[in-house]
Amino acid sequence: MSSDTPVVYFGSVKQGNMGKFASFAAKVDEVVKKLDLSTIEKKDKVAIKMHLGYQDGYQTVPVFFVRRIVNAVKKTGAFPFVTDNPTSVYNAVNRGYTQETCGCPIIPIAGVKDKYVYESEVDFHGLKSLDMSGVLHDADALIDLSHVKGHNNCGLGGAIKNIAIGGYSAQSRWRKIHGIEGAIPYWDAKKCTPEHAKELVEACRDHCISYKEESHELTLDFGMCHQCLDCIEADREVECLTLRPENYALFQELMAIAANNILKTFDETKRFFINLAISITPYCDCWGVGQPNIVNDIGVLGSRDIVAVETATLDLIAKEGIVESMIPPYFRVHKDPGLHPFEQLHGPMKSPYIALRYAEELGMGSRKYKLVELLSPAKTMKMKPPRHVVETEPTFF
Repeated sequence: MSSDTPVVYFGSVKQGNMGKFASFAAKVDEVVKKLDLSTIEKKDKVAIKMHLGYQDGYQTVPVFFVRRIVNAVKKTGAFPFVTDNPTSVYNAVNRGYTQETCGCPIIPIAGVKDKYVYESEVDFHGLKSLDMSGVLHDADALIDLSHVKGHNNCGLGGAIKNIAIGGYSAQSRWRKIHGIEGAIPYWDAKKCTPEHAKELVEACRDHCISYKEESHELTLDFGMCHQCLDCIEADREVECLTLRPENYALFQELMAIAANNILKTFDETKRFFINLAISITPYCDCWGVGQPNIVNDIGVLGSRDIVAVETATLDLIAKEGIVESMIPPYFRVHKDPGLHPFEQLHGPMKSPYIALRYAEELGMGSRKYKLVELLSPAKTMKMKPPRHVVETEPTFF
C-alpha cells in the first residue's frame, strides 16, 4: 500500500436539505464517484461481493443501492455481477435480489455445488489451506460491498469479514475458520473430573460449554461466549479451564490472512470498499432473522484501503454509541464505557479492532486515515431547497 494516509469518504444519513441532491442516495453516488472506478477497464469482470442474506433476514444492503453501484460500474464498459454463497444466491429473490432488480447477473461464488474453488495456503495453527471461491478468484476487479453490523466471533461484520469468510467455500467457512479459536489448548482434561466438567457446563448460562463423558471431552463455543467468566468462577478451585485473549484473537487473525489472500488476486487499482453503516444489528446477516438496530444509522463509507475504511467505520460507531433500549434481553452487556459498543455486546476479548491490527501487519492497509465528508448537512442546508419534492418522475397521470 502507499505510504500516504488513505482517504475514507463518508456520507452521513443526516441531511441538511429536503432536495434529493442532499439525500443519502446522492451521498452513496458521490462516494462511488470519489472512489474513481475509471481504473476498471472495459470488459473487466467486476465482482460485487455482498451478503444476500438468509431466510427472514431483511437488513442486508438494500437493492436500491446495489442497482446504483451496478450502473456506475457499467459506465466504465465493464461487466459487473453480484456474488455470494450458493444458498444465499438461490434464495436471494425472497429478499428482492434478482438480475432485473440489481441490473446484473447474480452468480454463486463457488459454483452451484460450492465446489468451484482454488486452494489458498494459510499455514495457521495446524490449518494448511482454505478453499477460495473460484468466481471471486477469477474476477478482474472487486467491489467489497458490506452491510455493517456486529458479529459474535469478531465484533464487526464489515468489509474484511465479507470476503474473509464469505469468499470461501462452506466447508472452509464453517469447519475451518469457525472453530479455529480452539487451536490453542484451553482445558486440562487431567485436572478435570467428569463431575467437575458437568459443573462447568451448568455454570454457563449461555450454553457455550458442552461435555462428552464417554470420551471425556469438554468443548467451548468461543463464538457465542460473552466472557462473563461464570465458568472461571466455578473452576476457581480446580483451575482446569482457561479463557485467554489469544484464543479469541485466532479467529480475527485468520480472517486477516484469508482476506489478504483474496485481495492479492486483484490488482491494487481494482479494489474498492464500500461500507453501509445502516440497520446496524448485533449479529451477522448469516443468522437469517430480523434484529433490532442497536446503533443509530450512520451512513456510507468508501475507500481504496480496506483497513482504513473498517477503522473509520468502527470509530464512527464508537462515537455514536449503543442504543441501550434496543439491546435484546438475551445479551448480558459489559457496561464498561471504555469498551467499543461491539465489545459491550460480545465481550472485551472480541475487540473489533484486532483484525485490523493483523491486517495492517500483513500490509493490507493503514489504520490511519483521513475522513472526508461529502455533502455534509452543514453544507447542503445552505443550498437552495426544491419547491417540489414529490411525484416529479414520469407518471401515468
